[in-house]
Amino acid sequence: MAKYAYPAVFTPEQDGGYSVNFPDLEGCYTCGDDMADAISMAEDALALILYGYEKDGRAIPAVSAPANISHNPDEIINFIACDTLQYRKMYSSKAVKKTLTIPEWMNEAATAMGLNFSQILQEALMTRLQSR
Repeated sequence: MAKYAYPAVFTPEQDGGYSVNFPDLEGCYTCGDDMADAISMAEDALALILYGYEKDGRAIPAVSAPANISHNPDEIINFIACDTLQYRKMYSSKAVKKTLTIPEWMNEAATAMGLNFSQILQEALMTRLQSR
């Protein structure tokens, strides 16, 4: 889970929209009705494909220098950034049941205080994940 930036090639279309291709990422294409929409769609496509790489344990491809990317004169190369942790938070928030073990005295004391074990564990994990 990390922040990434990859070069994208924006190709103008006759209708005023843009097609977007990430040369470093096989099968990573999208489009938009205008440049702002194309950038937004590119951010989402980039996060989705890199999330898939992370989830599958695949190596994240190296980033090419824009000067090494062949393109037509009317095409625009622009870096697109994404944060796969933010993407996970937005699209993969399904609750997952986990079993844990704590000392009996801790369970009794926490239960007597009415503490929510799930909430505390989530908060602790989030703190730990953000410190990485």
